[in-house]
Amino acid sequence: MSYTFSKTVAYNYEDAIARVTDELKKEGFGVLTEIDVKETLKKKLDVDFRKYKILGACNPHFAYRALQHESEIGSMLPCNVVVQETEDGKIKVSAIDPVASMKAVENDELGAVAGEVREKLKRVIEIL
Repeated sequence: MSYTFSKTVAYNYEDAIARVTDELKKEGFGVLTEIDVKETLKKKLDVDFRKYKILGACNPHFAYRALQHESEIGSMLPCNVVVQETEDGKIKVSAIDPVASMKAVENDELGAVAGEVREKLKRVIEIL
């Protein structure tokens, strides 16, 4: 089982970030965090890395439902979406598959919530 949904897009890096953020909003997600991996690795390790940003996306409605079913599920939130420049210069967007990531948690109610979130994130990636 794959743990992400991915798509190579025709946008440049900055436009891809803006577009995925807009599509996430349409599905009820906000971006709580942005981690610029390239910048962080340069600052902390003085190494060069390709453009790579992690967007921490959260849909408060689904986060609340998940927390009601599993009090420690916050350790697996928010849902991460990655925008990266690949080695061949293309832009790839990937979103976590919440069903795959929550598979280790044996809770049917949580699994149902993860399934709903999965469909929303799949739509975001597909529409890009």
